[in-house]
Amino acid sequence: MCRRGRPGILGAMDAQILDYAARRTPRYTSYPTAVQFGDGVDGATMAGWLAALDPAKALSLYLHVPFCRQICWYCACNMKLAAREAPLRAYARDLRREIADLAARLPGPMAVSHLHWGGGTPTALPLDEIARTMTELRRHLDLRPDAEVAFELDPRTFAPEMAPALADLGATRASLGVQEFDDKVQAAVNRIQPFPVVAKTVAALRGAGIQGINFDLIYGLPYQTTQTMGETIGKTVELRPDRIALFGYAHVPWMSKRQRKIPEEALPDTPARFDQAELAARLLCEAGYVRVGLDHFALPGDALAVAAQERRLVRNFQGYSDQGTEALIGLGATAI
Repeated sequence: MCRRGRPGILGAMDAQILDYAARRTPRYTSYPTAVQFGDGVDGATMAGWLAALDPAKALSLYLHVPFCRQICWYCACNMKLAAREAPLRAYARDLRREIADLAARLPGPMAVSHLHWGGGTPTALPLDEIARTMTELRRHLDLRPDAEVAFELDPRTFAPEMAPALADLGATRASLGVQEFDDKVQAAVNRIQPFPVVAKTVAALRGAGIQGINFDLIYGLPYQTTQTMGETIGKTVELRPDRIALFGYAHVPWMSKRQRKIPEEALPDTPARFDQAELAARLLCEAGYVRVGLDHFALPGDALAVAAQERRLVRNFQGYSDQGTEALIGLGATAI
C-alpha cells in the first residue's frame, strides 16, 4: 500500500524501519542467495528436476546475456564489456546449444508462456544472433503465440531501428535501465543518459508495437537527493511506463571492483536513502501507480497490478511477477 507522510520527518515506526534498513542482508530478489549454492546440487540433480516437470504445464524461460556495450560503475552484476563481436557470436552459439540440451531433457515438447532476455544487455548481441536464437527456441519448444517476450535494454546503446526488429521477433515488453535522470548523479556512476535519449527509445518501442514498458530506477546513488529523485519521478511519470522497479543501490566495492570508482563520501546515509525511497513511492502513487510489494509499481490495468489485487503474485529472482508457471528456467552463463 502507499504510505502517506511528510518526507524527511521520521516517526517512531520509521525509526524502527531505519534500524532494519541499515543492516546488510542478501537482496530479496537473489533467491536462493549466494551462500545457499554449493556442490549438493549438480547436473544430475537438475536433470532429475527437468524430467519430473509436468509436460502439460507451461514454462517461463530466462536467457542471460552477460555483456554490455558500456560499463556502469554502480553495477555489481557478473558481466563483461562487449569490446569485440567474436565472443558475442560464440556466446550466442553456446546459448543455442544449451536450449537444445534443455529441450532434450524435458519430458516432452513443453510450452513457453514467458520469455525474458536479461543481462547485462541482451541487445549487445548482434540482431542476427538474437534472431537465430529465437528460431532455435521455437524449433525445440512451443513458444505460445500470446507469450510475453521481454528484453532488457540500455537506452544509450539502443538504436531506434532495433525496435521493429525486436517486434518482428515477437517482443511484447521492454525493460529500460533508467536509474536517475540527474546529470551529476549520472556522471558519478558513468551512465550518461539524458532524458531525450530515454524518451526517444520509449517512442521507438511503442511505435513498433512494443507496448509493455518497464523502468528500473535506483535510490541511494552518489550525489542523489530527494530533489533529484523527485525530478526523476516527474520525468518518469511523463513517459508513463507500465511498470517501475525502484531498487536501493547496494555499495559492495569488495565484491565489485568497478564500484571503487564511486566516491563513498557522496553516498547518501540511511535516513537519506529512506527519504528518497519514501518520496518516490508517494509521488508514484499520487501519479496513479499501484504499489506492488516492496519496490514495484504498476499502472492499475497492468497484469502485475491485477495479479497483486487477485492474490496471484509470485516472486522470482527478478522480483515480483505475474508468471504463474510451474518452473522458471535460466539459460546462459550465471543465469539463476
